[in-house]
Amino acid sequence: MGKRILLVGASGLVGQGVLNVLCSAPEVTQVVALVRHPLAVADRKTRVLQVADFSQASLAQIDLGGLDACLYCAGPLPLGMSEATYREATVGVLERVVHAYARANPAGCVVYVSGAGANPSSRLMPLRVKGEAEAMLRHAGIAHTSLRPGVVRPVLGEQSPHGLRRRVYTLGAPLLALGTKAMPSVFTTTRDIGDCMLRWVLTGAARPEVIENAGIQFAGTASWWDAGQ
Repeated sequence: MGKRILLVGASGLVGQGVLNVLCSAPEVTQVVALVRHPLAVADRKTRVLQVADFSQASLAQIDLGGLDACLYCAGPLPLGMSEATYREATVGVLERVVHAYARANPAGCVVYVSGAGANPSSRLMPLRVKGEAEAMLRHAGIAHTSLRPGVVRPVLGEQSPHGLRRRVYTLGAPLLALGTKAMPSVFTTTRDIGDCMLRWVLTGAARPEVIENAGIQFAGTASWWDAGQ
C-alpha cells in the first residue's frame, strides 16, 4: 500500500518543495496538508485540512488517523520577534502538532525541519530555540529525525511567502547555484530536502536522530540508508 503523509507548512518555501516531491512520488497515495490559511493545490493526491489555529482545542477536532508520517516544515522567520514569541511559534506549535499526530498514530514517525547549528545552549536566539524544539521532539515518545539545512535554494518553482525573501532569492540565484555546488556543507536545495524526507518515510532502516546539511542530499538516496548512514 502507498504512504499517506501529513505535511505541515506546505505554503512555505521548503514545504512547497516537499509537496512537489511527494505529489510526484508513486509510493505516496495521499498528502494531507495541515494549514491555517487557504491553500490552493491542483494535485488530486493532496487533501487540504484547514484549522483556525494550532491550539490543542483546534487540533483535537480533526482526524489525523491513518497517516504513516508527519513531515513538519513550518516555522516563522525570527526577524522582529521576541524570544518568547519565537519560542511559542517554533517549539509550542511543534509540540502540540506532534502530540496530536502521535495520539492518532502511535506507531508513526515525525521528521522536523530544524536548522544548521541548532543547539539549546547556543548564544544565538534562533539556534537556541531550534535546539529546544529538537530536544522537545526527543521526549515526544515517537520515532523522529531532525533535518538541519543551511541555506536552502529553491529549484522546483517555489515562491517564498515573504516579499523580501523573494527578492533576495531572485537576485541571488546565481550565487545560490554556485554555493550549492561549491559548499554542500552550507547550501542545499528544496528538491534535496524533499527527496531526503521521502526516502526517510520509505526506508525500513533505523533512522538517525539528526541529518546535517551535508548529508541531506545523500539521505535522499536508497544507497545512503543501505550503507547504514
